[in-house]
Amino acid sequence: MDSDEAPAWRAPTRGEHRSPAAAVVVGTVALQLLLPNELVLRPWWVLPAVTGLLVIALLLVNPGRVSKRTPVERGIALSVVAVVSIANAASAVQLVDGIISGSITNRPGPVLASAAIVYWTNVVAFSLWYWEFDRGGPGQRATGEQEFPDFLFPQMTSPEFAGRNWRPTYPDYLYLSFTNSTAFSPTDVMPLRPWAKLTMMVQSAISLVIALLVVAWAVGALNS
Repeated sequence: MDSDEAPAWRAPTRGEHRSPAAAVVVGTVALQLLLPNELVLRPWWVLPAVTGLLVIALLLVNPGRVSKRTPVERGIALSVVAVVSIANAASAVQLVDGIISGSITNRPGPVLASAAIVYWTNVVAFSLWYWEFDRGGPGQRATGEQEFPDFLFPQMTSPEFAGRNWRPTYPDYLYLSFTNSTAFSPTDVMPLRPWAKLTMMVQSAISLVIALLVVAWAVGALNS
């Protein structure tokens, strides 16, 4: 497909800013600091510190638009996503274990707050995976070299409902992740590649387990 014939989302662009994703990551890591000691990897400051340093390094390497895919920037970006995912996976496992064993269920406030933080961090972590791998990531998308999308956004099939220069940016992937976590299935954005379908399936399963356990605990707490 020639760039002259390509739709806006497929054509080469200046790229998008990384700052929205970085701001969401920093805010989410700050929320992780509010988790009880039983739900974080120890020492508690290691993962937030590593994440913060990686985000700073990422912005130092490229403080502007992500206009191309470079090995260093790509490596740092994926490291940020991996650290956030590992931290939240550990918190989710400990939250589930704490609810099942009853070790944290005598504190309703912290349980609900922790579940909300873990749930939100799960949304953010998967939104970053989607953003970094759809058509090769933001840098690769900016070059327009990847012809076929991994996710089909509604603006791609109905361009009359979007601006002439519309293309998916990080908020679109954050919304995709949020709706997948709350609906436990795709809503307006369809996964096209096997990796996208499997990743969304894993995210839905994690969200469902957290939601079911918290609801079951809440019902038990009300009846006790």
